[in-house]
Amino acid sequence: MVNISKEEIAHVAELARIELATTELEVATNEVSSILSFVEKLQTVNTDGVVSTSQITKLNGVWREDEVIDCKISRDQLLANTPQTQDGYVKVRKVL
Repeated sequence: MVNISKEEIAHVAELARIELATTELEVATNEVSSILSFVEKLQTVNTDGVVSTSQITKLNGVWREDEVIDCKISRDQLLANTPQTQDGYVKVRKVL
């Protein structure tokens, strides 16, 4: 089992600007140790002859061309369904 110290977890938490209480530090230390042990176990799996993949669907170029479709509803009818409009556009709150 991989052992990681509480000090190492506290240091990483500090770098990530995460405040951990003493009990949270204990839990995080155990969980990270468990995860690292699992990764260590995965590294022992023989992957010789296994082809690397980046995706499994084999789909390429699945994007369609944009096309304008007449929806038979006027702009004014569409805008009438919005809470607020201004100068022919939907008015929304500022998003920063």
